[in-house]
Order: sequence, then C-alpha cells, then structure tokens
Amino acid sequence: MRLNKLFASMLLVGASFSGNGWAETFQPFEVADIQVEGLQRVALGAALLNLPVKVGDTVDQLKLQQAIKSLYASTNFEKIEVLRDGNVLVVKVTERPTISSVTFEGNKDIKDEQLQESLDGSGVKVGESLDRTMLSGIEKGLQDFYYGVGKYGAKVKAEIINLPRNRVELKFTFTEGLAAEIRQINVVGNTEFSDAELIGMLELKDYVAWWDLFGERRYQKQKLQADLETIKTYYQNRGYIRFDVTSTQVAMTPDRKGLYITINVDEGEQYKVKEVNLTGDLMGKEEVLEAILPLKSGDMYNGGDVTFTEEMYGKYLGRFGYAYPEVKTYPEIDDETKEVNLNINIKPGKRVYVRNINFSGNTVTKDEVMRRQLRQMEGAWLNSAQVELSKSNLNRLGYFETVDTETVQVPGTDDLVDVSFNVKEQPSGSFNAGVGYGTESGLSLQFGVQQSNFLGTGNQAGVNLNTNKYSKNVNINYTDPFFTKDGVSLGGSIYWSEFDADEANLEAYKNSSYGIALNSGFPINEYNRINGGIGYRHNEISEISAYEQAIRFYDIYRDSDDPNAGLSFDNFEVSLGWSRSSLNRGTFPSDGSSQRLNGKMTVPGSDLQYFKADFDTNFYFPIDRKHSFVVLARGRLGYGNGYGQFNDNDQILPFWENYYSGGSSSLRGFKSNSVGPRSFYLYRGSEPCSPDPSGDGCSLPGDPNQIQVSSGRSIGGNAIATASLELIVPTPFLDEAYTNSVRTSFFVDAGNVWDTEFDYDSYRYLPVEEFDKLQDYSDPGRIRASWGMSVQWLSPMGPMVFSLAWPIKEYEDDETEIFSFNIGKTF
Repeated sequence: MRLNKLFASMLLVGASFSGNGWAETFQPFEVADIQVEGLQRVALGAALLNLPVKVGDTVDQLKLQQAIKSLYASTNFEKIEVLRDGNVLVVKVTERPTISSVTFEGNKDIKDEQLQESLDGSGVKVGESLDRTMLSGIEKGLQDFYYGVGKYGAKVKAEIINLPRNRVELKFTFTEGLAAEIRQINVVGNTEFSDAELIGMLELKDYVAWWDLFGERRYQKQKLQADLETIKTYYQNRGYIRFDVTSTQVAMTPDRKGLYITINVDEGEQYKVKEVNLTGDLMGKEEVLEAILPLKSGDMYNGGDVTFTEEMYGKYLGRFGYAYPEVKTYPEIDDETKEVNLNINIKPGKRVYVRNINFSGNTVTKDEVMRRQLRQMEGAWLNSAQVELSKSNLNRLGYFETVDTETVQVPGTDDLVDVSFNVKEQPSGSFNAGVGYGTESGLSLQFGVQQSNFLGTGNQAGVNLNTNKYSKNVNINYTDPFFTKDGVSLGGSIYWSEFDADEANLEAYKNSSYGIALNSGFPINEYNRINGGIGYRHNEISEISAYEQAIRFYDIYRDSDDPNAGLSFDNFEVSLGWSRSSLNRGTFPSDGSSQRLNGKMTVPGSDLQYFKADFDTNFYFPIDRKHSFVVLARGRLGYGNGYGQFNDNDQILPFWENYYSGGSSSLRGFKSNSVGPRSFYLYRGSEPCSPDPSGDGCSLPGDPNQIQVSSGRSIGGNAIATASLELIVPTPFLDEAYTNSVRTSFFVDAGNVWDTEFDYDSYRYLPVEEFDKLQDYSDPGRIRASWGMSVQWLSPMGPMVFSLAWPIKEYEDDETEIFSFNIGKTF
C-alpha cells in the first residue's frame, strides 16, 4: 500500500502529513472513505463530528488545514497525522492521556481544596484529558501567588507520571520556603501627618511587639493595595481631595528574606465645601432629599461623607421601587480658593417590581415558614427596606446561621426582578443531651428532645426528660407561633418534677410538683409582642430543714392538727408579659437590643397567693462595621412577694419560688445558685431550734444570751439584680466562616440576691456578735462581682459553654467556681 505525503510541513505543532515515497505537489481529490486510527477513549462518531470533511467532499490544502484545527480544538488529541491512501483519507491520532489523579505535596499556605478549585477552572481535574501545554502556565500562576504573599523563594513543579491505558497521575510539588519579612516601611512626602500615624493604620507591619501573638511582618501584595486605599481615604476624609499616592516601591534584600516598602505621596491642600447641588430627576422629593443631606456648605471636604450620601440616597430611592438608581457626585474643584462644589446627580431609573421570591438552602425549614416572615411581597414594587426587614425577621428566628439576599433581574425585562433568599441552616435544638461540669458542682446529666423548628414547620415541640442527682423532670410542650395568619401564637405544656434541694447544695426540702399550662402571644408590630397564659400547679413540700426562714413559712401554712406533716398546695396561675426585640439575629446577635417584662401571679382563692415580676434587657453595640468587636450590656431585675392573708398572717413568697444567682447563667465565678441569703439556725449548746407544734414559732429553753447562730446553705431571695458587660471578640485561630456559630467574650458580672421581707430585727435579743451575722445577710450593699472569659458554640447536641471566671468582690461565706463547662445549656 502506498501512502502519499499530503503536506511537507505545517504550522500547527504536532500535526504532520506523510507517506511513502517522495514529496509531490498536493492535488485536490474526492474523498471516497475516511479512516481514523488510534482511537481509544474517544468514540469514532465524536471524532468524525469534529472533522469538517465528509465522504464525497473534494479536499484541498485549505480544507485539510481547517480539519486539523478542528480536531485539535476538540481538546481530545495531542498529535494528529493526516495521510492519503488513494482516495481514502487516513487520520492517525494520539489521544491526550486521561488524568487519573491529582496530588499535591509540600503545600502549606494553600489548601488542597483551593488548589483543586483553581485547577478545575483550567479544566485540570480527574477524568478529563490532559493538555500538557497548559502546565507551564499553571506552574507560573501558582508561583506568582507565592510571590504575592512574600515567598520569593517558592518553586512549583508539575510532574506527569504515566500509567497504563493512556492514563497519567498529575503531581504538583511545592517548595514554599520562608516568607520575606518587612524590614521597614517608609512614607515619603507627608508633612501633615507623621510616619508613625500613617504606618500605624496599615495592615502591613514592619514591627510587631513581643506580646502580640497574632501579629506578623509578612508581606502580601493584596494587603499593600488595601493599605494604599486606607491612606488615601484617611487624607480625603480630612479635606485633601487632591491627595495621591504617586508611586510605591517594594525592594528585596539580596538574600531574598527581607523587604523595604516605600510609599510616595502628594498630600495637596485642604479644601472646603462651597456648595452642594442636587441635580437630575428628584421625583418631586427635593425637600426631603435636601433635609436628609448630611453635606453642608462651609464644612471641610470629607470623601467618606460623600460616599455615605450616595449610598443613603440609593437606599432611599430603593424604598420606592427604584432598585438600580445611579447616584454620582461630580466635584468642581477651585484650586485658587481651595473650595469644591459638589454636584450630586440622581438618576432613579425605572421602578422595578418583584416577580418571584425564591428560597434556597432550607433543607428542613418549609418555604411557608420563611415566607410568613417576609415583608416584601410578590407583585409589589421592590422596597429595599422591606427586603432588609424580611432578612432580619428570618435571622431572628434562630433557625439559620446566615441569611443572604440577592436581587436578580428577569431576562428580557428592565422592570422585573426576582428576590432570592439563601440560608444556611443550623441546629435548632433538635437534640438536647446535656452534660455539665463545674470545679465545685461536679457532673450533671440531661436528656431531652426540644425542637424549635419541629419538622421544618416553625412550631416548637419538646419532650424533655432531665435527671441528675437532685432533680427529675418530665416536660411535654408544643407551641404554634402562627396559630393564626396574623402571628397569634398558641401553645401548652404538661410537666412533672421532683426536686431534692439537699442534693443541690441548698437547704434541704423536697418538692414534688405537676401541672399544665396554656399560653398565647399577640404581635403588636415587628418588634413588640404581648404574651399571656393560664395554668394549674400542684406542689407537695416535705422534709423541710428547720432553719429560721423556713420556719416562718411553715408557721403560716402548717396543719395545726398534724404539725409534722408535709405541705400540699393547689394553685391557679395567670401570666402576662411584654417582649421587644430588634436584634439582627436570633442566635449570636451582634447588633440591636431586646427587652422582656414578665409577670405572674396566683389567682385569689389559690392555696398560695403571690406574684413575681421579672425584667431582662440586652444591648449589643458593634464597634466596627464587620461586627467583629461588639460590646454587650445586659441586666436583670426581679421581685416577688405574697399578697393577702392566710389565717391572719400575711402571705409570703414560697421559698421554692425564690430567685437564685451564681453560675454560668448569671454571676460567673460563683458556684451555681450560691449567691444571696443563706439560711441560719439557732442553737443553745447542741440543741437546734425546730418548729413548735403549739404554733408559737421557735422556742429554746434557757438563757437567750447563750443562743448561738449557725449559718447554713444558700436559700435564695425574693429580689434579684444582676448586670454584665461583655466585649465580644473574634475567636483566635478560627476561620471567619464560623463567626455565627462560635463566640468568644471577656466579661465583668455583678449583682446579688436579697430577701427583703424577712424580719431580721426580731432577733435583736441575740448576743451582739450573733445578731451582727444576721445583719450581714440583709445588707443591700453586699454586691458580688467577677471577671473572666467565655467561649460559646453551637453543636448538633445543642449549645456549649466554656467559662473561666474569677471573683473581684466576694465575702467569707461565698462559694466560688473558677471553671465551668456545659453542653446542652441554653445561654
């Protein structure tokens, strides 16, 4: 068989036309058949599809050049030969090898995932064919990245390892080397502001104090560009509208381990605002636009205020459906008078309407649960304020770690958009297994199922079975927050519990209770809500310690026919509350405030008549725009007492309804429930005071001057006041992606619990030193305080809290707890 050479040479690399015999002038011919040889992975049909030559075509030199280009363009082949056997066109191909695996070695600054993502964009991934010509460009691109972060000694080498069946393993080997450190940063041309002032605001540093564990002198090209913008903004915000960074030089030391950065600036002079003019289509809102204008004639020029004005007008127009307004400021600079006229041109554009509102990322939460939180409606014009309010409402649900919005223009229209809400769901308390540990309180266990987003319906449901050494609880609850479409909620709970105060490090008593409660809530507006409820509770109190405060309660309600029997009470309760929240998120908020005022009381005719009122408030003040640093101020006030009389005695607050403080939920650094009044006993010799069956209270024989006071355990009180100030900071060594699920803070706590109703003065008959002990308990100035740090994070098991705290102010009888750790604890 004789194969004639079709071309002696080609400009396309890797393609050749050859045959046996001598070179001859190419003559066009009619193709009788086409044969493709060398195919392994690529199907014959796919190869012929990329070949613009068909049987019966007459091919010439130009036609064959186009055919070869087309075959190469398919990216399937790395070598192509075209030959002629009579009138048969023979195409011999060598396929590009298939990438079997991609591995990385020696990379520390770039994660494997980032590298693979970059390679995917270049088509280099497992299963695809390998284009060898791209590897050198990829190597250079990766090396340039290392240069950009100051690693000028870095090298990147791509190695191809051949495998059977035309497969290859692609291996990238990195030699990163050490990053060049910044030796010195110089600013040249500045006279108004010192080098130290300008360099101090830069992210790049040429000096790091020994105590700054997170500081570094590493050079990064991106940071330098950001720092140049920082300097420019600093000057322009202070009137230097002509300021310019004329040049920058980055010089490397001969050993390639150090850098010198020089920034050359031209400060110019300060300019004042002469006039501010609003131009363009003001839509008849000139008075409003001028009234909210923050720029005033005679003020020093401030670039930040100009940008703020443009953004503010853009948002204002967005409230009326103008989604894509153009607000631009055109300065007219007078270099002689050093004044500038600011001409703000406003182009509202077309009013835009919302076609569809879409949700994504909600794998559990149903669309209808999210849709009822929206204030932007489909079919209405796009209102940026309503979109932001909708986003805030979704965040406050507490179901989502993040909520992002996107407005997408409908193709082919200029007045329709779709609004998309993309959410990232987080654990909403679906599994509540709890473990608590304190240096003093020891280990406690909990178990329960509490779901604030039950089956994605937005309803709250729970079955909690909690048990530890001092309590057993069963609680079944369910709440529908949208019982009506207007947001009226309805819910209820059934519960049973047993509590042994002696095992809880409190004064001994046992309380067995059960009950049922119904509650409902009514929205007032976006931020305020009224809640109310009714309920029935049965309490059985037994094995009460004979301390003086309990004796007072016992004397009022004891059974005169059986003075040693336990106490039993049936009470009907009503509650009423108000809550307000403008927090930006339901979990780990960083801006806004919340307040809650709750009151409950037993209805007249119940076995016990008492009331309690509580007020809680939280304020979040972000320090920076990213909300990386936030100040949290919070406080709590509570008061309870009895009302009416029973057997000619004033009713008092039952001691099991007392307020307690101390522990991770209030005064950290103090043992749980240990802060506040303590019980006391009266003794004469070794004989304790105990309830007198005759009803005359506690009596001790002998000389009252010989009676001694012995303090006992914490018993709580009927009044509480606590306050806390926290600085929330970024969690060290943690990626920003976890900001909404992990929180670190430094805090100061203060407060106390008091018993304002117990009559300590009635014990003045005691010896002076013994009576002084009692006076300490009623002293309103006994304020405790502590400081420390706390880390909180969300997990599938529920919230977790780790705290280290040390008392600032304490008393001899206080019990402290430096370390505490809780799982499944609500904070």
